Amino acid sequence: MPPRIVVLISGNGSNLQAIIDAINSKTLEGQIVLVVSNKKSAFGLTRATQAGLPTLTFPLKKYKDLGKTRIEYDLDLAKKIKEYNPNLIILAGWMHILSDEFLKCFDDIIINLHPALPNQFDGTNSIERAYEAFKKGDITKTGVMVHKVIPDVDKGEPLLIEEVPILETDSLDDLETRIHNVEHRLIVQGAKKILDELNR
Repeated sequence: MPPRIVVLISGNGSNLQAIIDAINSKTLEGQIVLVVSNKKSAFGLTRATQAGLPTLTFPLKKYKDLGKTRIEYDLDLAKKIKEYNPNLIILAGWMHILSDEFLKCFDDIIINLHPALPNQFDGTNSIERAYEAFKKGDITKTGVMVHKVIPDVDKGEPLLIEEVPILETDSLDDLETRIHNVEHRLIVQGAKKILDELNR
């Protein structure tokens, strides 16, 4: 049986698409058993449906409306995901910080893709912040990493790191395109690395 993968998304799902394509082309041995989104408008859900993959929309808003906590949300989400018995969970543009309670439900099998180098531009809007820092002369390059997920945002052990140059002629769109191209390759390599280690 191929390894079972759950992918968590919040938006366009281009990195999800890269994983789907890698599995279809046999570059990555695995089976996506569930795609989860916290937003029902996420285009990644359409990509998943088009690929014939099971989806789960799990918005936080209804928990907030009922006065429930983030931890209750996380534990319910973990319970749903556990039903699919994943070997690997990939955060591919998932825009929620997962609590320690969620992470404890899964034994070191969660990886995240982050469009920055380690200890640079943790959190959201990393590409925009890197571009602004470049314009101020503070940096000459940025990057992409795949890392293990711990409670501290974007601080987990890096599995793969790739530097991305920023050019004088770059617009923000140019830089975003260059970074996204690296992301699509690195997320597949990161998944492969973790699954290879599991199979040893």
